Amino acid sequence: MRLPSLPRPRSLAGQLFAMQAVLIAVLVAGYALFTYVSDRHQAEEAATRQATAVARSVADAPSVRSAIHTSDPSALLQPYALQVMRDTEVDFITIMTPDGIRWTHPDKNEIGKHYLGHIEAAQQGHTYSETYKGTLGASVRTVTPVLDNGHVIGLVSAGIKVEAISKRVQEQVTALLGTAAGALLLGALGTYVVNARLRRHTHGMNAAELSRMHDYHQAALHAVREGLLMLDGQFRVALINDGGRELLGVGPEGQVVGRSVADLGLPAPLTGALLASEPRVDEVHLTADRVLVVNTSPVSGGERRGTVVTLRDVTELQALMGELDSERGFTQALRSQAHEAANRLHTVVSLIELGRAAQAVDFATAELELAQALTDQVVAAVSEPVLAALLLGKTAQANERGVELVVSDESRLDDGLLPESLSARDLVTVLGNLIDNAVDAAQGTVRARVTVTAFAEEAELVMRVADTGAGVDPAHAELVFQRGFSTKPAGPGGRGLGLALVRQAVTRLEGTLTVTEAPEGGAEFEVRLPLRASLTGGEAR
Repeated sequence: MRLPSLPRPRSLAGQLFAMQAVLIAVLVAGYALFTYVSDRHQAEEAATRQATAVARSVADAPSVRSAIHTSDPSALLQPYALQVMRDTEVDFITIMTPDGIRWTHPDKNEIGKHYLGHIEAAQQGHTYSETYKGTLGASVRTVTPVLDNGHVIGLVSAGIKVEAISKRVQEQVTALLGTAAGALLLGALGTYVVNARLRRHTHGMNAAELSRMHDYHQAALHAVREGLLMLDGQFRVALINDGGRELLGVGPEGQVVGRSVADLGLPAPLTGALLASEPRVDEVHLTADRVLVVNTSPVSGGERRGTVVTLRDVTELQALMGELDSERGFTQALRSQAHEAANRLHTVVSLIELGRAAQAVDFATAELELAQALTDQVVAAVSEPVLAALLLGKTAQANERGVELVVSDESRLDDGLLPESLSARDLVTVLGNLIDNAVDAAQGTVRARVTVTAFAEEAELVMRVADTGAGVDPAHAELVFQRGFSTKPAGPGGRGLGLALVRQAVTRLEGTLTVTEAPEGGAEFEVRLPLRASLTGGEAR
């Protein structure tokens, strides 16, 4: 059995349209009712003023006073009253005795009869107005005295029937209702146009659906660990989630939303990527202490409406990739050394087979002493195990590429000198990238050499790496540390990231990084890291 489906709630646009249509109808109806009541009251007041003016004009007419003193006032006053009625558009004019006996009336049969209405005030010499139902029906009437030398010699009443007043008001209300209907139609049409546009923007969803979507949006926005950033058409921050604020190192959301990307204090390359009009795909950028993968996608609908930016933190991944590259280099060096050892072993075996055992011993001893001398030289200068292992590995890699890597006589780092806060990963990042960069620069030159110096001086760890390459142009002394800058062709993994990572690590450790011309003509990079501050930080933990 199929259950009947419940009707879908009306869309938000439909609800607003119905609400606005009802509101306009109520306003128009209320205004029409108010105008009807007001116009009726005004019409009654106008009729009263008209009747009063006519009655006083008749009472003040000399011909009326003269006719009253005659023996048959009705014969003179009746034609006069009818003529004034037609001229002034009132429904009746009654001229009567001070006691209320009619001399005139629109109906001749009523002449001589008593006037229906209140005449007491008029008998006292005052003008009096009222609404009263007489022989012609309900009417608005005014009674005023006819005075002769201060004496009341007659009374005059002029009136307009309420039916005539209602007819005037009805004509006005009919025009008002037509105007109100036009206003209602125009308001409904405008409301329909506005809500049609609203329906397009809300995709026909009702208020409950929009509220639920907002809740889902907020939950998803703050749940994802990746950074999400939305920029408007003027590259101002329209939305940023918690992950984005953490990765970019910016303040609370209220201090960021509405600001231009250029005002967030981000590194210039990252700011340029966010301000670019074309999309960016998996670009690597560095902040003060993170390595980020940035993707941007413009939002357009006939015109540029903004940009959606996603950020992924690959700081740990980048460090692991660096360590993997080092391990790969070590593996290649070991493979090369194994090949060389096999050649030397064959040489020793061949010498023995030729009966030259003494020469075989001398050859093997010389090779052993050379390898041991290199190890003794590095360990004697740098007894710190991480740096010693790094230098031994880099020496083998450099030799494989035809570059001589030497540790200068100035080097002296005892084991246990470095504090715990100066991690082995940071040392590998700084010194390893500097040596790799120097080997790249020196490879292919005459007497290719890389000289490494490491020692402690006045609570500072000093590390220098010099090469025999082409050196660094002074104009590029600052650019060389920016991500993406390189004077060498880009490889599969890109160029210009190693020195940028070095500067990032040095900045985080509150050290200094400089580049000058090396004594042998190449470039010399010098890193100074404070040991005292690092030691304090390590003890504080």
